[in-house]
Amino acid sequence: MAKTFKANKMQILTKIVLPANISTFINSLKVNIGLSLVGVISGEFLVSKAGLGYLIVYGGQVFKLDLVMTSVIILGIVAGIMYGIVVLLEKAILNSKKFK
Repeated sequence: MAKTFKANKMQILTKIVLPANISTFINSLKVNIGLSLVGVISGEFLVSKAGLGYLIVYGGQVFKLDLVMTSVIILGIVAGIMYGIVVLLEKAILNSKKFK
């Protein structure tokens, strides 16, 4: 219908496609926060000399469960904070006049 009214590709993208898919983008972002942390930590498991992944591996090697659990709890807190930021961003975007 937009093409019938001679809308160009940029207008179709900004006025129809992006507003229709904003919830999909945000839900994908929520899922990928956890996956990105998994990727970072697994990379630190393999090659790092510092970081939370290194602390988890080191704590496991020297049998310091407190070091391992503290690192895992920090990861959980960081993931929760990042997820909360995305939820607030979602509320701000969906409550704006542009997407109502």
